[in-house]
Amino acid sequence: MLKRFINESIAKSLDDVEELEDLEKLENNQDENEHIIDLWEPLEFNIDENYEYVSKSKLFSLLSNGLYYGIAYPILKILMKIVYDFKIEGKENIRNLKEGAVTVSNHVLFLDCAMVGLAYGFKKVYFTTLEGSFKIPFVRKLIKLLRAMPIPESVKNREYFMKAVDNVLKEEKSVHFYPEAALFPYFNKIRHFKNGAFDFAVRNNKQVVPMVITFREPKGIRKIFKKKKDVTLTVLEPIKPPENGNTKQRIETLKNQVYNKMKNVNNKKYKECV
Repeated sequence: MLKRFINESIAKSLDDVEELEDLEKLENNQDENEHIIDLWEPLEFNIDENYEYVSKSKLFSLLSNGLYYGIAYPILKILMKIVYDFKIEGKENIRNLKEGAVTVSNHVLFLDCAMVGLAYGFKKVYFTTLEGSFKIPFVRKLIKLLRAMPIPESVKNREYFMKAVDNVLKEEKSVHFYPEAALFPYFNKIRHFKNGAFDFAVRNNKQVVPMVITFREPKGIRKIFKKKKDVTLTVLEPIKPPENGNTKQRIETLKNQVYNKMKNVNNKKYKECV
């Protein structure tokens, strides 16, 4: 069932991308806060002070680790290689982490969270996601087991989400964010960042590990049957929060540092593919 869901998800993502023929037009006219792909959300899902973002159940932990490492990880590793000829550069920047961190990446593929997970290997990472993802039958159970943390739509419930993320970071685990917020499939530029991820990094004094997803032309026999571009995930060196300035200034400085690093790598990779 998991393999079928992954295959269907990839197919849906690729089908939706067929409509995005003019990325420049998209950049000029599309609201950056609005997702290109609309999720099917037939179920109700409410987050309040009683919602358990990270289950303390030992049975849940056992099932989660079994699904993540025993099933999802090996399947996704093979699928990402087949579909995208997926490559990871700079994986040592994750391997050398001695503590929890905030990781960020551009949001350009339906399954880019899977790519981040592959970069982490057997290190534990949690993924922030839309609350709407927990309104989808079956998917809500699956992503919960795969360490997804829903971001509440209601502002009044955000404080519980923030406390949960703070606790994960204090336990020296990592949390992944998409500072661009919205998903723009196959977009080839780094878009504007929100403050959230960098606020968590500054308040918890955690490093930010930038990751950049870029696209390249298929080579060899793949050029014959592959219409879409292949994918590289580049993991950059961790960036520490600045020490000078008030909290607001430190968040802004850190955000700009990460943005510029990611933009430079993205532009360099893009030029190599043109």
